Amino acid sequence: MSGALFIVATPIGNLEDLTPRARQTLGEVSLIAAEDTRHTGRLLMSIGVKSRLIALHDHNEEKVLGKLIRALQQGDSVALVSDAGTPLVSDPGFRLVREAHLNNIKVSPIPGASAVTAALSAAGIPTDRFCFEGFLPSKQAARRARLAELASEPRTMVFYESVHRIAECVHDLVDAFGEARPAFVGRELSKMHEQCVQEALGELDRRIADGRIVGKGEFVLVVAGASIEAGSGHEADRLLLELLPHMPAKEAAKVASRLTGLKKNALYERLLDLKSP
Repeated sequence: MSGALFIVATPIGNLEDLTPRARQTLGEVSLIAAEDTRHTGRLLMSIGVKSRLIALHDHNEEKVLGKLIRALQQGDSVALVSDAGTPLVSDPGFRLVREAHLNNIKVSPIPGASAVTAALSAAGIPTDRFCFEGFLPSKQAARRARLAELASEPRTMVFYESVHRIAECVHDLVDAFGEARPAFVGRELSKMHEQCVQEALGELDRRIADGRIVGKGEFVLVVAGASIEAGSGHEADRLLLELLPHMPAKEAAKVASRLTGLKKNALYERLLDLKSP
């Protein structure tokens, strides 16, 4: 009988955010695969858990994968944890989870803290559709190229950024999306010096530059998607014009809405404008 692989969310800052179910799971499994065993060891010590630890990170995942799968096949249960938050969200573990599925091993999530959902919940920016972009490229040219690709993205976007690049990143966001685009900075979420600020990108840029948003800690950025007006002449217009010859205007607006996440009525009105002489 195979064991189970538990994907266990751990706190992103406040220890009280560790759920009772996560505590119980960490105490009952045979083995915990941790991104950093020293970091996870401190967490386990604080909750009185002595389960065995094994390191699993970007540099050794292929090497330890076989050992973990064999342990699971022999009936051991394994918990996968990252340094903070929900594993696999910009953290290692994808290969292990994929291999577990391929070997018909039970994979069970133990939900809990996540910086992505924490930031979205506090941002005051539409969350009905969003995309997670993780860390942007560290080199400015590559970062600006990626942001140019995202300029007409209609969904709310979530980014992670380090303290060392937050100022440069927000400045590049202003250049790519404009000063007026609504955005949110979540700094040190759930920690003692938490800071949550929602403003237009230009104002966030100024607050980071003058220190009102403190240049310390970990950052999550939430940026509103492009409006239908911002997309005028770009992706939405091109899509509508491609669809129109093949279907009625209302159907074209419905299909475009499903593909872009933009409101069907707004797309229909836009299509009527495009058809006008």
